Amino acid sequence: MTIRVLLADDQALLRATFRILIESVADMTVVAEAADGQEAIDLTATHRPDVVIMDIRMPNVDGVTATATICSRAELSSTRILVLTTFENDENVAKALRAGASGFLGKGVSPDVLLSSIRTVAAGEALLSPSATRALITRFLAAPDTDGFQVLPDVVKILTEREREVTALAAHGKSNAEIAEQLVLSPLTVRSHIHRAMNKLHARDRAQLVVIAYQSGLVKARPHPPA
Repeated sequence: MTIRVLLADDQALLRATFRILIESVADMTVVAEAADGQEAIDLTATHRPDVVIMDIRMPNVDGVTATATICSRAELSSTRILVLTTFENDENVAKALRAGASGFLGKGVSPDVLLSSIRTVAAGEALLSPSATRALITRFLAAPDTDGFQVLPDVVKILTEREREVTALAAHGKSNAEIAEQLVLSPLTVRSHIHRAMNKLHARDRAQLVVIAYQSGLVKARPHPPA
Protein backbone atom coordinates (compact mmCIF):
# COMPACT_ATOMS: atom_id res chain seq x y z
CA MET A 1 0.00 0.00 0.00
CA THR A 2 1.30 3.45 -0.93
CA ILE A 3 1.12 6.08 1.81
CA ARG A 4 -0.31 9.31 0.41
CA VAL A 5 1.25 12.41 1.98
CA LEU A 6 0.28 16.09 1.91
CA LEU A 7 2.96 18.66 2.75
CA ALA A 8 1.85 21.85 4.52
CA ASP A 9 4.63 24.39 5.04
CA ASP A 10 5.09 28.00 3.96
CA GLN A 11 8.72 27.35 2.99
CA ALA A 12 8.80 26.16 -0.63
CA LEU A 13 12.39 24.91 -0.31
CA LEU A 14 11.51 22.73 2.66
CA ARG A 15 8.48 21.31 0.86
CA ALA A 16 10.62 20.51 -2.17
CA THR A 17 13.21 18.80 0.02
CA PHE A 18 10.57 16.69 1.75
CA ARG A 19 8.96 15.80 -1.58
CA ILE A 20 12.25 14.53 -3.00
CA LEU A 21 12.88 12.44 0.11
CA ILE A 22 9.38 11.00 0.35
CA GLU A 23 9.15 10.12 -3.32
CA SER A 24 12.56 8.42 -3.18
CA VAL A 25 10.94 5.44 -1.42
CA ALA A 26 8.55 3.01 -3.04
CA ASP A 27 5.81 3.03 -0.42
CA MET A 28 5.08 6.79 -0.32
CA THR A 29 3.95 9.57 -2.62
CA VAL A 30 3.22 13.28 -2.20
CA VAL A 31 -0.30 14.07 -3.41
CA ALA A 32 -0.29 17.83 -2.81
CA GLU A 33 1.54 20.79 -1.24
CA ALA A 34 0.02 23.62 0.79
CA ALA A 35 1.64 26.96 1.66
CA ASP A 36 -0.75 27.87 4.49
CA GLY A 37 -3.29 26.33 6.82
CA GLN A 38 -6.38 27.10 4.76
CA GLU A 39 -4.82 25.56 1.69
CA ALA A 40 -3.94 22.52 3.79
CA ILE A 41 -7.58 22.19 4.85
CA ASP A 42 -8.88 22.54 1.29
CA LEU A 43 -6.34 20.16 -0.24
CA THR A 44 -6.89 17.58 2.50
CA ALA A 45 -10.61 17.62 1.72
CA THR A 46 -9.85 17.18 -1.98
CA HIS A 47 -7.10 14.54 -1.86
CA ARG A 48 -7.88 12.69 1.40
CA PRO A 49 -4.20 11.95 2.17
CA ASP A 50 -3.17 9.32 4.69
CA VAL A 51 -0.78 11.73 6.43
CA VAL A 52 -0.48 15.51 6.52
CA ILE A 53 2.91 16.88 7.55
CA MET A 54 1.76 20.13 9.14
CA ASP A 55 3.94 23.10 10.00
CA ILE A 56 2.69 25.13 12.95
CA ARG A 57 3.81 28.60 11.91
CA MET A 58 2.09 29.48 8.63
CA PRO A 59 0.43 32.65 7.32
CA ASN A 60 -3.35 33.26 7.22
CA VAL A 61 -4.46 30.06 8.99
CA ASP A 62 -1.83 28.49 11.24
CA GLY A 63 -1.11 24.80 11.61
CA VAL A 64 -2.89 24.42 14.94
CA THR A 65 -6.15 25.80 13.54
CA ALA A 66 -5.79 23.73 10.38
CA THR A 67 -5.19 20.60 12.45
CA ALA A 68 -8.28 21.27 14.58
CA THR A 69 -10.42 21.85 11.49
CA ILE A 70 -9.25 18.72 9.67
CA CYS A 71 -9.58 16.51 12.76
CA SER A 72 -13.10 17.80 13.46
CA ARG A 73 -14.43 16.59 10.09
CA ALA A 74 -15.85 13.08 10.15
CA GLU A 75 -15.15 12.54 6.45
CA LEU A 76 -11.43 13.14 7.12
CA SER A 77 -11.19 10.78 10.11
CA SER A 78 -8.74 8.50 8.32
CA THR A 79 -6.23 11.32 7.75
CA ARG A 80 -3.44 11.58 10.33
CA ILE A 81 -1.64 14.82 11.18
CA LEU A 82 2.09 14.86 11.87
CA VAL A 83 3.06 18.27 13.27
CA LEU A 84 6.34 19.83 12.22
CA THR A 85 7.92 22.22 14.71
CA THR A 86 11.13 23.94 15.71
CA PHE A 87 10.11 23.42 19.38
CA GLU A 88 10.14 27.19 19.88
CA ASN A 89 6.70 27.05 21.40
CA ASP A 90 5.82 23.73 22.99
CA GLU A 91 2.38 25.00 23.98
CA ASN A 92 1.37 25.21 20.33
CA VAL A 93 2.46 21.60 19.86
CA ALA A 94 0.31 20.62 22.83
CA LYS A 95 -2.64 22.47 21.33
CA ALA A 96 -2.17 20.58 18.08
CA LEU A 97 -2.12 17.28 19.98
CA ARG A 98 -5.30 18.28 21.80
CA ALA A 99 -6.84 19.06 18.45
CA GLY A 100 -6.15 15.56 17.17
CA ALA A 101 -2.60 15.50 15.79
CA SER A 102 -0.96 12.08 15.99
CA GLY A 103 2.49 13.33 16.93
CA PHE A 104 5.21 15.82 16.21
CA LEU A 105 8.66 16.13 14.69
CA GLY A 106 11.42 18.72 14.83
CA LYS A 107 12.47 20.38 11.58
CA GLY A 108 16.00 19.12 12.13
CA VAL A 109 14.90 15.48 12.01
CA SER A 110 16.99 13.04 9.97
CA PRO A 111 15.62 11.63 6.69
CA ASP A 112 15.30 8.10 8.09
CA VAL A 113 13.38 9.32 11.14
CA LEU A 114 11.01 11.37 8.98
CA LEU A 115 10.19 8.38 6.78
CA SER A 116 9.74 6.00 9.70
CA SER A 117 7.56 8.58 11.47
CA ILE A 118 5.27 8.88 8.47
CA ARG A 119 4.91 5.10 8.41
CA THR A 120 4.20 5.00 12.16
CA VAL A 121 1.47 7.62 11.96
CA ALA A 122 -0.05 6.15 8.79
CA ALA A 123 -0.37 2.82 10.59
CA GLY A 124 -2.55 4.48 13.22
CA GLU A 125 0.07 4.60 15.95
CA ALA A 126 1.08 7.73 17.84
CA LEU A 127 4.47 9.31 17.49
CA LEU A 128 4.80 9.88 21.23
CA SER A 129 7.98 8.31 22.54
CA PRO A 130 8.43 8.67 26.31
CA SER A 131 11.78 10.45 26.04
CA ALA A 132 10.61 12.96 23.45
CA THR A 133 7.30 13.94 25.00
CA ARG A 134 7.44 13.53 28.78
CA ALA A 135 8.38 17.15 29.42
CA LEU A 136 5.81 18.38 26.92
CA ILE A 137 3.01 16.34 28.46
CA THR A 138 3.97 17.31 32.00
CA ARG A 139 4.20 21.00 31.20
CA PHE A 140 1.21 21.55 28.96
CA LEU A 141 -1.21 18.70 28.29
CA ALA A 142 -2.46 18.63 31.88
CA ALA A 143 -3.25 22.34 31.78
CA PRO A 144 -6.89 23.32 31.29
CA ASP A 145 -7.79 23.57 27.63
CA THR A 146 -9.25 27.04 27.21
CA ASP A 147 -9.48 26.83 23.45
CA GLY A 148 -12.46 24.51 23.44
CA PHE A 149 -10.99 21.91 21.11
CA GLN A 150 -12.81 19.05 22.79
CA VAL A 151 -15.41 18.26 25.42
CA LEU A 152 -13.81 15.91 27.90
CA PRO A 153 -15.58 12.58 28.46
CA ASP A 154 -16.23 11.07 31.87
CA VAL A 155 -13.41 8.54 31.64
CA VAL A 156 -14.19 6.86 34.96
CA LYS A 157 -17.75 6.00 33.88
CA ILE A 158 -16.97 5.09 30.29
CA LEU A 159 -13.94 2.82 30.75
CA THR A 160 -13.64 -0.42 32.69
CA GLU A 161 -11.16 -0.58 35.54
CA ARG A 162 -8.64 -2.46 33.39
CA GLU A 163 -9.07 -0.03 30.49
CA ARG A 164 -8.44 2.91 32.84
CA GLU A 165 -5.34 1.17 34.20
CA VAL A 166 -3.92 0.51 30.74
CA THR A 167 -4.78 4.02 29.54
CA ALA A 168 -3.06 5.58 32.54
CA LEU A 169 0.12 3.59 31.90
CA ALA A 170 0.04 4.58 28.22
CA ALA A 171 -0.28 8.21 29.32
CA HIS A 172 2.90 7.81 31.34
CA GLY A 173 4.67 6.95 28.11
CA LYS A 174 4.84 3.18 28.49
CA SER A 175 4.77 0.98 25.40
CA ASN A 176 2.36 -1.95 25.01
CA ALA A 177 5.19 -4.35 25.85
CA GLU A 178 6.06 -2.44 29.03
CA ILE A 179 2.40 -2.30 30.09
CA ALA A 180 2.04 -6.02 29.42
CA GLU A 181 5.05 -6.81 31.58
CA GLN A 182 3.88 -4.60 34.43
CA LEU A 183 0.31 -5.96 34.45
CA VAL A 184 1.28 -9.54 33.56
CA LEU A 185 -0.76 -9.51 30.37
CA SER A 186 0.02 -10.36 26.78
CA PRO A 187 0.91 -7.42 24.46
CA LEU A 188 -2.09 -8.41 22.31
CA THR A 189 -4.41 -8.07 25.30
CA VAL A 190 -2.95 -4.65 26.10
CA ARG A 191 -3.42 -3.58 22.49
CA SER A 192 -7.07 -4.68 22.66
CA HIS A 193 -7.65 -2.64 25.84
CA ILE A 194 -6.02 0.40 24.23
CA HIS A 195 -8.19 0.12 21.13
CA ARG A 196 -11.38 -0.35 23.15
CA ALA A 197 -10.52 2.73 25.23
CA MET A 198 -9.87 4.72 22.05
CA ASN A 199 -13.21 3.65 20.60
CA LYS A 200 -15.15 4.48 23.76
CA LEU A 201 -13.51 7.90 24.11
CA HIS A 202 -13.67 8.65 20.38
CA ALA A 203 -9.90 9.15 20.29
CA ARG A 204 -8.43 9.18 16.79
CA ASP A 205 -5.30 7.41 17.96
CA ARG A 206 -3.03 6.78 20.94
CA ALA A 207 -1.84 10.39 21.00
CA GLN A 208 -5.33 11.73 21.58
CA LEU A 209 -5.98 8.99 24.13
CA VAL A 210 -2.98 10.28 26.11
CA VAL A 211 -4.28 13.85 25.90
CA ILE A 212 -7.72 12.78 27.17
CA ALA A 213 -6.13 10.85 30.04
CA TYR A 214 -4.38 13.98 31.29
CA GLN A 215 -7.10 16.51 30.62
CA SER A 216 -9.85 14.38 32.16
CA GLY A 217 -7.83 13.98 35.35
CA LEU A 218 -7.33 10.22 34.98
CA VAL A 219 -3.59 10.93 35.15
CA LYS A 220 -1.98 13.81 37.01
CA ALA A 221 1.11 15.44 35.58
CA ARG A 222 4.19 15.55 37.70
CA PRO A 223 5.51 19.05 38.43
CA HIS A 224 8.06 20.18 35.86
CA PRO A 225 11.50 20.33 37.50
CA PRO A 226 13.07 23.80 37.73
CA ALA A 227 15.71 24.67 35.14
